[in-house]
Formats: sequence, structure tokens, C-alpha cells
Amino acid sequence: MKIYFSNTRERYGCFSNFSAQGFELDGLYWSTSEHYFQAQKFPLTLDAEQIRLVKTPKEAAKMGR
Repeated sequence: MKIYFSNTRERYGCFSNFSAQGFELDGLYWSTSEHYFQAQKFPLTLDAEQIRLVKTPKEAAKMGR
């Protein structure tokens, strides 16, 4: 059985990187796992911090490109 979770509004959307399920890691709060994923492309830089702080996961994804 395949599970699709590309749209956060669909049945398994809670598994998407864009799902609004924030978390704290090493004393920093991340709004979504997409924010964290994209920021890891620029470790220990101001770019990573800017990605962490943007409002939406879509913005974080754009910045990561």
C-alpha cells in the first residue's frame, strides 16, 4: 500500500515536511521539518538562521534552493 503525503490537507498530510508540527532541537525552535531540512544545507551560517525564522515552509524551501 502506498501512502501519499505531499499535501498537508490530505489524509496523511501530517507526515509532510510542510506540516505545521514544530519542534525544539538543541535549544532552537523549528516551525516545520522543512525549515530544519533546508537550513542544514547551510550549517553554522546566518543563512541557516534566516531559514529557521521565515514564516512558512514554502519560503524555507525557496531559500534552500
